[in-house]
Amino acid sequence: MKTSKINRFIILQLCIFTVQLSILIMKKTLTYQRFIQYFLQGLLILGPISITIYFIYIVFDKIDSILRPAINIPGLGFVIILAFILFIGYVSSFFVMGRILSVVDKILEKTPGIKLFYSFVRDFFEAFAGNKKKFTNNVLANVDDTDIWRVGFITQDDMSIFGMEDYVAVYLPMAYSVAGNVYIVPKEKIRPITSISATQTMKFAVSGGVTQTISDIPGDHLDEVIIH
Repeated sequence: MKTSKINRFIILQLCIFTVQLSILIMKKTLTYQRFIQYFLQGLLILGPISITIYFIYIVFDKIDSILRPAINIPGLGFVIILAFILFIGYVSSFFVMGRILSVVDKILEKTPGIKLFYSFVRDFFEAFAGNKKKFTNNVLANVDDTDIWRVGFITQDDMSIFGMEDYVAVYLPMAYSVAGNVYIVPKEKIRPITSISATQTMKFAVSGGVTQTISDIPGDHLDEVIIH
């Protein structure tokens, strides 16, 4: 009889110990999960901010170091170069200066050895800025003969130079990359994107579709691009 009571007591103590141990393990697990959650949340907040600040610092330092060691005052080289760029942009708006720059442009275009590189760099900059910006006509393009549409930009609306009437050149950016592909697509396989701007479209494509595509076009109430 006493042995039976002792066994029940031992079993009861083992059960209590098991429950307490389980509670302790659960608390440690929850603490560990919270630790991971807080770490990831902090990383999510500080990651984009830190990378952006670091990128700005690298750009600032590279530009500022152009005039070193002639000017060894931190920040002054950056200000001088920025002021020089603004000055060139200002004087280029005058007719006489515009003519001079046009002559220089033609000379560089016809100079053997550098004309290919110069024209490439010039066209690249004009694609993103100035009066000849290319990535402004955002569209959906069907390039696979299926009901799958890709986000892109029309860069040339006339492909007759290649003997292809009613075709357009479409640039399709790649997600998380500065690269992309150019396709020559029939006009009937193009759908214009009118619900969001070209900038929002580029952000949507480059981010892999995870960025918000809230319309910034006045009078438009669509909040996202729906790709069928």
